[in-house]
Amino acid sequence: MQRRDFCKNTLLTGAAALAAPLIGKAAPMNFLQGNEPLQLMGNRFVTFCIMIRTSPWEVSRDVKLIKRDEAFAHTLEVVRTLRETFAKNAPGGRITWGFTLNALEDKRQNYVDIRKYVAECRLKYGDEISYFPGYFPAMYLPRERVNKEMTEALQRITAVAGNGYRPKGIIGGFLSANNLAYLAEKENIHVAHAVIWSQHETDGGGADGSPSYPFYPSKEHFCKPAQGKADFIDCVNLDGWSVDFLCALQSGNVWGTTPFNGAASRRGVGPIESYGDWGLDIGHLSVMHTQSLHFDKGFELNGFGWIPNIWEAALVKIAERKNWDDTLAYRALDKWISGTVQRWPDVKFVTFGEYGELWRAHYNDNSQWNYRFEERGLGIGNSWGDKEIKWYMNREFRLATVRNWHKEGPEMVVDFTRYDLPATEPADPSPEKPVKDWSLMNRLNQKGVRPQDKPVLISELTNGEKELIGKYYPGLLK
Repeated sequence: MQRRDFCKNTLLTGAAALAAPLIGKAAPMNFLQGNEPLQLMGNRFVTFCIMIRTSPWEVSRDVKLIKRDEAFAHTLEVVRTLRETFAKNAPGGRITWGFTLNALEDKRQNYVDIRKYVAECRLKYGDEISYFPGYFPAMYLPRERVNKEMTEALQRITAVAGNGYRPKGIIGGFLSANNLAYLAEKENIHVAHAVIWSQHETDGGGADGSPSYPFYPSKEHFCKPAQGKADFIDCVNLDGWSVDFLCALQSGNVWGTTPFNGAASRRGVGPIESYGDWGLDIGHLSVMHTQSLHFDKGFELNGFGWIPNIWEAALVKIAERKNWDDTLAYRALDKWISGTVQRWPDVKFVTFGEYGELWRAHYNDNSQWNYRFEERGLGIGNSWGDKEIKWYMNREFRLATVRNWHKEGPEMVVDFTRYDLPATEPADPSPEKPVKDWSLMNRLNQKGVRPQDKPVLISELTNGEKELIGKYYPGLLK
């Protein structure tokens, strides 16, 4: 089942109960952020992107994985209502607009109007206008072509925005190490959403293996943190969607007779897997649960919290075409943003580029960050209520343990991805010969798809592996 198929009738669940005004007057800039300069530590961040495209999975001008014209789904009314729904609930908040190359070039009036409106939003709200090469360029296009089209898109964005504007970050889906180095060295852009954390066998491909929070990538592989100056790329690599860590153990999406029996690896804050699969009320539980992993315990462990999220503007009209309530997607957005602000009033809504630069200002390299996350499952789908997962992520490895906390079971290692080992990306793909899997898997991977991916006790690891883990987390060996 394709994750981009938002059109599931379960989205209607709870819609009638939510009768709230959708459009409000935007407050002055920096109402939520304050006038003081932002810093990474001590803050909770949401980075939200609205994607504008002309067809689903639009990798390039002529490479379209689903040849469906979505001009009907992209209107000025749609993007304006989405933006004003956000502004009503998060006055002063900033978002990122991600345009595919075709959406930047399309001469039809609706796309002309959208580009003009987004340029106005940049001036009114401080929004970011960025390039979005359809999620999967690294899987279908040679590296040199991806680089060339990024430059072309940046030039068109400058023409749309005027006054020499350039975004601080690129919304890239999957981008190779070569692409990230090109952004940093040739385009002087040092932030990119270039990994979709934990994605594997979803949307026809994936690239599992990276940290879930920002890192400087290695020249060897875009999922690998740079180990030192020799392999360092000065382009902060960001995720695009926060997901439930227990759901992420699944490879792909597996469905039963109803969505309530389904296991979805991408469930978390994304609108398709949350509000789309479960409906507005139950889906909201998944969204808030996932956010709490970062804004409550994660904030305590890491000193800051971050939630990335991306919505396709097409979701609005696709729902309408299925004879649903045409305010459904707006209601979901309204529920998510208002619920987030109510529960965490100090949250900062910033652009992807802005957040990446804040992280870059705090960390000069990968030697200082050490991320930790802890979750007990929500009890819905494959976020099992009796399971507890703990993640440890640093420059040299990432490690995950799972246990049955109801039965006080032992902690079993389900992922041990070593970044101190050599890594290699696939050779250049082409539209005719795509490379779907760019995962970085070595010692033990959370997806459990290889024979060697059997959970083990930490005591069953080799002495060298335990020595490496003990260097960062000595308490785990006791």
